[in-house]
Amino acid sequence: QVQFVESGGGLVQPGGSLRLSCTAHGFIFGSYVLNWYRQAPGKERELVARQNPAGDGTWYGDSVKGRFTVSRASAGNTLTLQMSSLKPEDTAVYYCNARGARGTTAWGNDYWGQGTQVTVSS
Repeated sequence: QVQFVESGGGLVQPGGSLRLSCTAHGFIFGSYVLNWYRQAPGKERELVARQNPAGDGTWYGDSVKGRFTVSRASAGNTLTLQMSSLKPEDTAVYYCNARGARGTTAWGNDYWGQGTQVTVSS
């Protein structure tokens, strides 16, 4: 069964750090574009970061650039979002997403984590 299982999140004070992880079951990252999204109450879903299938290129949104880092575990089936210098405006539900890359057999696949709440508050 294909799953993308998310963990981490919680309550943190401003300036603190949190790490989110997503573990793939039933697929491998090499044919997928990997994304982190977030959605705050009353707002549209926002793309936070995007990593290419090879894992050697990552784009970050302006609102998180320099504070958030995307990485993969050496085994290649866990995606991590390390968040530091957190601000109250980072409060949102965060989602990991794996989307099949064009030109691969994974094209058309679209897997989502279940979402995890991140709350930044004193």
